[in-house]
Amino acid sequence: MRSTAGGYTADMWNKNERDGKVEELKGKTKQVAGKVTNDPELVEEGEVDEIAGKTQEGLGKAGRKVGEAVDDVKDAVKNK
Repeated sequence: MRSTAGGYTADMWNKNERDGKVEELKGKTKQVAGKVTNDPELVEEGEVDEIAGKTQEGLGKAGRKVGEAVDDVKDAVKNK
C-alpha cells in the first residue's frame, strides 16, 4: 500500500495498524484518567487496552511488510 504524494513515497497504514494505534491511545487516555480520578481499575483497563493496541499495530506492520515483500518479488519476476 504505497502512495506517492507531493513527490515522495509514503507507506500507508493498514486497518490493523490504524485501529491498533487508536486502541493504544485510548488505553493511555484511560490510564491518565484513572490516575487523575484515583481509579485503579480504570488504570488497569487502560494498560490492557494499550498492550492490545500495540499488539494489533505490530500485527498490522508485519502484514504490511509481508505484502510489500511479495510485491517486490512480483516486480522482480516481471522485470526479468
